[in-house]
Amino acid sequence: MTLTETQVPNGPAAAAILSAAIGCFALGLTTVAADKSKAVNKLMLFYPPSGALTGETTIAIVVWLVAWLILARLWRNSTRALGPINIASFVLLLCGLLLTFPPFVDAL
Repeated sequence: MTLTETQVPNGPAAAAILSAAIGCFALGLTTVAADKSKAVNKLMLFYPPSGALTGETTIAIVVWLVAWLILARLWRNSTRALGPINIASFVLLLCGLLLTFPPFVDAL
């Protein structure tokens, strides 16, 4: 989509929305991985007194920042349809939430 004189590019905002959801999903994945695998749990022990949580959140933050950087650069001067981005973000957020919910994770 090309911009007209009155359109303001929403690409950076869309990048922020989607990358935040990607980061939340990454947190869910790292939580499940650390919970289900002793080897992964040991790898995520960045600060032993707090357990694997430090590794889980650090990795999720790095994934979020990398996704934001890439998407923001790709979409910096463009206008994106926010409907599909919002739907994808909602699905990723919901999956990330479910993956951090102990009864759901224990059922896996």
